[in-house]
Amino acid sequence: MLMQETRDYLTKIGMPNGDAYTLPSSPLRFEDGGQYRFEVPGIQGPGAMSALLKEADNYGIRIHRITQTKGIMTLTDDEIDAMVGMAKDRNAQLILAIGPRATTDTSASVNTPEGVRMGYRLRGQEQIIRAVEDVKRAAKRGCRGFMVYDEGCLWLLDRMRKDGVLPADCEFKISAHTGHGNPCSARLMQELGANSFNPVRDIQLQMLSAIRQAISIPIDIHTENPKSTGGFIRHYEVPEMIRIAAPIYLKTGGSVAQTHSWDTTADDAKKRAKQVVLVKRMIEQYYPEAVISK
Repeated sequence: MLMQETRDYLTKIGMPNGDAYTLPSSPLRFEDGGQYRFEVPGIQGPGAMSALLKEADNYGIRIHRITQTKGIMTLTDDEIDAMVGMAKDRNAQLILAIGPRATTDTSASVNTPEGVRMGYRLRGQEQIIRAVEDVKRAAKRGCRGFMVYDEGCLWLLDRMRKDGVLPADCEFKISAHTGHGNPCSARLMQELGANSFNPVRDIQLQMLSAIRQAISIPIDIHTENPKSTGGFIRHYEVPEMIRIAAPIYLKTGGSVAQTHSWDTTADDAKKRAKQVVLVKRMIEQYYPEAVISK
């Protein structure tokens, strides 16, 4: 095999020595024994969240995680309270996104051809402080799940969690907008304190399989995407995603939106629930033995 010396070193330090083209089955599971869970992103407020959950009931499906992406700073206290309450009632995880990010900063760099490479990362220590304040505010109102866009911010939040400044049961989800897509980056995010890892949206199966070999935390994978991030739909790949990458969150419903942080209406939320039903059908037909978390 080419470049064998480097591959041997990766094996020595417990990392995959290449992308996993053999696509081995993952032996890992969620704590309840499940292989997969459903996550619906882009639910920006309590109105959309209520519509989503009601439509899920109509379809008889379970949604395990609901993610808001516009930012905590865009929500009122009453809206946070309402979303936290609905999540507790349904025993679902609520993820609220940190508001300060490159696209809301006073710099125009992220909107330039070169600056787009910075993703949603933070510029300056004041932005780090503001990001922490966003998390502290929602944590005080009962939220325990947070979307993080910056590796340094993740490191700090994990340190604050360990030191008791933030509740010990807070969980941090690293966003696809940080742009990570390889096992070494995934391992680094886990070591920095991530509780789940979202690789780039177009990650191929052999790459996903290698990432699973590098980390033990859940992987969040987009089963579909808004037009602004490619618009591609991967429903037929979902059974293999579960088999090779469990435990996995299937991020479903994104194709309903035009862009990331789309202001989802109640009608849009219902359409996202339908997308979950379509993915569930794929699993039941092509991998019926797959175990969903209860």
